[in-house]
Amino acid sequence: MIIPVRCFTCGKVIGNKWDTYLDLLQADYSERDALDALDLHRYCCRRMLMCHVDLIEKLLNYNTLERQD
Repeated sequence: MIIPVRCFTCGKVIGNKWDTYLDLLQADYSERDALDALDLHRYCCRRMLMCHVDLIEKLLNYNTLERQD
């Protein structure tokens, strides 16, 4: 849902790199070049960004506190 702050395996901070990663992909970088530009060379950190599915925008549509008449 929300990108983790740190890599689960090595503990490197990766939470601040998500928006930059998406911008690089929009600028026609390949996944490999984008991750290299972000200085993510370990495969554990690379998988954290490559396998992340951003579901927060979809979940915000469902408000449990909203009353339905």
